[in-house]
Amino acid sequence: MTTVILSGGSGTRMWPVSRTLMPKQFVRVNSGQSLFQKTVERNMNISEKIMVISNISQKFLVLDHLYEISEIDSRYIWESVAKNSTAAIIMAALNSDNSEVLCIVPSDHIIQNQQEYEKSISAAITLAKKDNIVAIGIKPTFASTGFGYILHDKNNVKSFVEKPNKELAKSFINNGNYLWNGGIYCFKVSHFLDECKRVIPKLLNAVKVSFSEAKKIDKECYISEPSVKDIESISIDNALMENLKSNFKVVPLSSKWNDMGSFDSLDDICDSSFIDTDSKNIISIESNNNCIVSSNRMIATLNVDNLIIVDTPDALLVTTKGNSQGVKKVVQELQKRKSDLVTTPSTVTRPWGTYTVLENNQAYKTKKIVVRPGKRLSLQSHFHRNEHWIIVSGTARVTVGDEIKLLKANESTYIAAGQKHRLENPGRIDLVMIEAQVGEYLEEDDIVRYEDDFNRIA
Repeated sequence: MTTVILSGGSGTRMWPVSRTLMPKQFVRVNSGQSLFQKTVERNMNISEKIMVISNISQKFLVLDHLYEISEIDSRYIWESVAKNSTAAIIMAALNSDNSEVLCIVPSDHIIQNQQEYEKSISAAITLAKKDNIVAIGIKPTFASTGFGYILHDKNNVKSFVEKPNKELAKSFINNGNYLWNGGIYCFKVSHFLDECKRVIPKLLNAVKVSFSEAKKIDKECYISEPSVKDIESISIDNALMENLKSNFKVVPLSSKWNDMGSFDSLDDICDSSFIDTDSKNIISIESNNNCIVSSNRMIATLNVDNLIIVDTPDALLVTTKGNSQGVKKVVQELQKRKSDLVTTPSTVTRPWGTYTVLENNQAYKTKKIVVRPGKRLSLQSHFHRNEHWIIVSGTARVTVGDEIKLLKANESTYIAAGQKHRLENPGRIDLVMIEAQVGEYLEEDDIVRYEDDFNRIA
């Protein structure tokens, strides 16, 4: 069985924790792991292989987070443009053998009972091998209006209901024959493609054309933007699942589950915190029922109730519980202002490590740069800025012009604008460095690459 992880989210519903270049599935939760890593580990015991489908802009995030996990056989599909889950899942099927069983899972869910999860997936695989498409349904714990529902008769799916109103949701709970739609599906590739041919033949053919034009290198498949222009953007539920007439089964999952769709859904696990939060940085006086996510700054609440407070190094969100879906309005306003706060987090992942912007001024910028062992940045130059590098820990092999030298902690070097330079970590521990940039233009696009281990152009 191959687990297919859908990981192409844009990261706007949980701003400012998540951004376009740092969707919520890659944000570190309180164990130090991301939801993406937890999803991979959750499925490692029951999968022979992992296939990840993500946007090409998130490629190095995916690889960076997989780097920290024990080796597992992985394949990748990189999309230039997201076309919703139907196209992604058909791509996964086309990238697999007809006899394979695929288990489709979102990358941003929290499932707390591993034993029950494995039990449900095992039952779903058994049904999938008998030419059934199988959904995993979550036993509901309250009348949610934010989830879809599955009406079932034992293992047989009778119908789908998408996000009902409050009264209808209450009637579903009282009925007892409804499950939340967990967005997890198992099927045999040949049967799934047959059903797509029957129900959505036009969409299937469009995806086949795109897949045939994809660039395939080893275990990676690159889907180009022009090739998907004729593909309809539609969810797998709306396109296929709601239109299946037979051989559609459901397996219930008894576990605490959360799809992390908003900060209100985060409130369900607020006591354990979504991201690393130091409780020493929170003071709560005469305040009740607040959900607080802090970074490094002290947050004090005084005589306030029912708030969601989310603090990151470069942005702060304050809203009332029950209204966090409105975060998309904030994102829309930031987009109007052409703000980088929508796209770029304070810590940015690169194929060689990470950099964190510590201070950004019109005339200067400081960064913390972490380079993984054995990795190096491109040989590059800048037109508009000079750089000062100060080594904090580890060993740096530094190229400036024709000179190559080793620098250790408390040592530094200077790179003038226009000079070719390169930073490399030849050691076995992370290289940590502070970079001070001074110049008239300090944006990331002021770069000329001459050599690059990762074949980047910009």
